[in-house]
Amino acid sequence: MGNLDHDTTPSPAPGGSIGDGRYTIAISEEWRIWGPNGGYLAAIALRAAGLEAAIPRPASIACHFLGIAKYEPADIEVNVVHRGRSSESLHVVMTQDGRPILQAIVRTAAEKPGIAHDFARMPDVPPPSALQSFLDHVPNPPDPVPFWENIDSRIIHTERLMNMDDPFPAEIREWYRFVPAATFDDPFADAARYTLLLDTFAWPVAANPHPQATREYAAVNMDVVAWFHRPAPDSEWLLCDYDSTIAHAGLVGSHGRIWSEAGRLIASGGAQCLSIPNPRPPTPPAASRK
Repeated sequence: MGNLDHDTTPSPAPGGSIGDGRYTIAISEEWRIWGPNGGYLAAIALRAAGLEAAIPRPASIACHFLGIAKYEPADIEVNVVHRGRSSESLHVVMTQDGRPILQAIVRTAAEKPGIAHDFARMPDVPPPSALQSFLDHVPNPPDPVPFWENIDSRIIHTERLMNMDDPFPAEIREWYRFVPAATFDDPFADAARYTLLLDTFAWPVAANPHPQATREYAAVNMDVVAWFHRPAPDSEWLLCDYDSTIAHAGLVGSHGRIWSEAGRLIASGGAQCLSIPNPRPPTPPAASRK
């Protein structure tokens, strides 16, 4: 089992120190889906920016994925593009053996007086305590991967799991909680939770209406964007409210919202995927191989 806080905290590069913009981290296989989960890598970039930030309030991250990371040490360079009294812009680059893995821009913003409104309304869904987990419904998943050991779930629409060969609307509303630690005091670690969820469900939600096509196609996330509206360090459970409104000519667009247990909108964003041939197509039934 992975630990989001530990597994996303970079260390200063050899001979360096926090604040000089050079860091290293071992990419953990505990966050593997096919390769390392992209949201996990984006969370590392966010945490690295937090080590350089003078304003301890993340406002957004825009991250491009440039290569598949190996489960080996990675180098991270953080450059301050702009530093003002109200906000900062930090550029993060991750490489392995000189090969680019990702680049990201992280914005921070100081808390200041200003206009205030909140017209967001969380979908009407049961609380986590009234629901069962994925493993309660599917105790022996056919293809378990380490990533899902790090997140507990509470499933609202069980028909999405029970009828995997039937089309389902291009939406997901499910509760998630990180394990073994669910909440973090560090604001950049707190925001890492939302970033990871906003990356992870881009393809699953888009694939819902196409159960047959997903045997032929998969997708890689090209990017992830997250805007952090308010922190929720006390909310263990997070409602992932995600949908995909368009997929065209190989590009798959999805966007989502993250809600706290108290029903407050805490983050929003999304990701765009690129369709690729399925690298692991299912084995056809024996009768079709004759």
